[in-house]
Amino acid sequence: YKLEPASIVVFHDEVDLPAAKVRVKVGGGVAGHNGLRSITAHLGNDYKRVRIGIGKPDVKELVPMHVLGDFVKSEWAWVEALCDVIAENAALLIEGKDSTFQNRVHLAMTAKGFDEDEEPPGSD
Repeated sequence: YKLEPASIVVFHDEVDLPAAKVRVKVGGGVAGHNGLRSITAHLGNDYKRVRIGIGKPDVKELVPMHVLGDFVKSEWAWVEALCDVIAENAALLIEGKDSTFQNRVHLAMTAKGFDEDEEPPGSD
C-alpha cells in the first residue's frame, strides 16, 4: 500500500500496563512482543502504537500463557467496553490528537465503572 510508517496505527496488548488501561506512543522497543518485532522489521520504528493493557500475572512463568490465552469470562465486561470506547474515539488518532484520545478513553472507562486506580474485575 506504500504507506509511510507515520500513517500506521498498531493496536496491541501490553502486559506492562494494568488491564483496561490505554497509552499511545510513537516508536519504542518491542519488549519481547513478536507482533511488534515483525511490524518493526518491515516498517521501521516510527509508527503509532496504541498499547492496550492486559495486566501481568504475579508469577513470571505464567506470562506467556496469559499473553497467548483467551480472556476469561469475568474480563469480558471491561474488554468489550474498552473496544467500544476505542472505536468511538479512533478518529482522534488519525487527527493526531493522541492525548485527547487517551483522555477520552480514560474518562469513558471511568464513567462505565472501570476506575483508573484499580484493576477491573476479573483482571487478576
